[in-house]
Amino acid sequence: MRTYNMHEAKTHLSRLVREAVAGDPFVIARSGKPLVKVVSVEAPEPEAVQRTGFMRGRISVPDDFDTMGAEEILTTFRGGE
Repeated sequence: MRTYNMHEAKTHLSRLVREAVAGDPFVIARSGKPLVKVVSVEAPEPEAVQRTGFMRGRISVPDDFDTMGAEEILTTFRGGE
């Protein structure tokens, strides 16, 4: 997400608002410190965005997941020994 200083945001406000409405939000900062995030009113609320874990209970991970394919990986890195 792009960040604009206060002066730059005031100078280009019309263009920046058009871009935010089109789905490209931005941040306005003062002295390098972010102050506000400008997003379209039509942007989905944060609650509507799916979060990590949305497949919980629908899939299962095998117990040996972190060792699966270890033999093939070692062979590949050793150059086919």
